[in-house]
Amino acid sequence: MTGDGAAPPSLPSPLAAARRRILIVGVTGSGKSTLAGQLGRHAGLRVHLADEEIGWLPGWVQRDPAEQRRMALERAAAPEWVFDSAYGHYHQELAARAELIVCLDYPRLVSLGRLVLRSLRRVTQAEPVCNGNVETWAQLFSRDSILLWHARSFGGKRQRMRSLLETYGPHKVLVFRCPRQTARWLRGVKATGRVPG
Repeated sequence: MTGDGAAPPSLPSPLAAARRRILIVGVTGSGKSTLAGQLGRHAGLRVHLADEEIGWLPGWVQRDPAEQRRMALERAAAPEWVFDSAYGHYHQELAARAELIVCLDYPRLVSLGRLVLRSLRRVTQAEPVCNGNVETWAQLFSRDSILLWHARSFGGKRQRMRSLLETYGPHKVLVFRCPRQTARWLRGVKATGRVPG
């Protein structure tokens, strides 16, 4: 058991072949993009940010779903990559191509707390996100608020992670229940320069 009462996931043997195609899945605010960037740096993998690179155009216009799918699968044809998430219209194909799926299945308050802090920072600092777009106070408290999206999508995204584990099994799907477990695993990646299989 870990110090917060959560049992650690079964970690793969360090002697197993390294994984070079990695998909990260989690609820909004769980830290998927941050983890993707860290994996890219530590293991020398190309990082693809779904919102920034594929999903959004300037002016908060969503790219056409068919074009998003084409772009995602084009990038996923490479031998090495990390995707920080995958939209529904290409999620299944990316999951099938991935050698490892990392699920950040954190409690609701953990991801919500991170999301609130992130949103406040982005609004107050006018931080460009998603292909140069900027979050605003009006947007944060609108019907399209990222905070409301967190509430609406939390259950479905958590179920998606559990479905991935059922479909592919623990040899391909690694589930972390708290940030401490993720940090422990990431330290191993940093020490070895490889994502263990």
